[in-house]
Amino acid sequence: MTANLWQLFLSFMQVGMFSIGGGYAAMPFIRSQVVSLHGWLTMSEFTDLVTIAEMTPGPIAVNAATFVGNRLAGFTGAIVATMGCILPSCLIVSLLAYLYRKYRQMDMLQNVLTCLRPAVVALIASAGLEILRQVIWPGGVISLSEVDVIGLVMAVAAFIVLRWRKWNPILVMLLCGAARLGIGLIIG
Repeated sequence: MTANLWQLFLSFMQVGMFSIGGGYAAMPFIRSQVVSLHGWLTMSEFTDLVTIAEMTPGPIAVNAATFVGNRLAGFTGAIVATMGCILPSCLIVSLLAYLYRKYRQMDMLQNVLTCLRPAVVALIASAGLEILRQVIWPGGVISLSEVDVIGLVMAVAAFIVLRWRKWNPILVMLLCGAARLGIGLIIG
């Protein structure tokens, strides 16, 4: 599947421009662009993208842009998508740094920053719930008869060891991947 480089640049420029709150907050917007709007990836491929973007060093949204760009148009696509993703951030952060230094004592500025926090939490929760839905119901049909029991057990186990045992998240991802691969080979 090929993508117009300009379209790729504009899509990830929108991601970079309108996703506030970091990489996890950008995931619903990236999903909207690459799965729903353009159909560049399937939902299953997008789930893999999230895993790869989390495991790879660097910002998640930039890693996702690089991955999608490379998948669609090779090295040139990776560069174009990555530049599209980071350009708005560079410009916006430069402008905000200037304005913040100039107006940091204003109460109104502090109030605006406080109001943005709930929206960021909602975006992160939305992305997390969508990924959880994909793990538990990989076929897309939300029904008790369609539950992927192995995926559900692995998600609960990963949550437990991350939350209460404080295991390294990379180790947990690797163990889950190895366990799923092993189970897949055994079950066939």
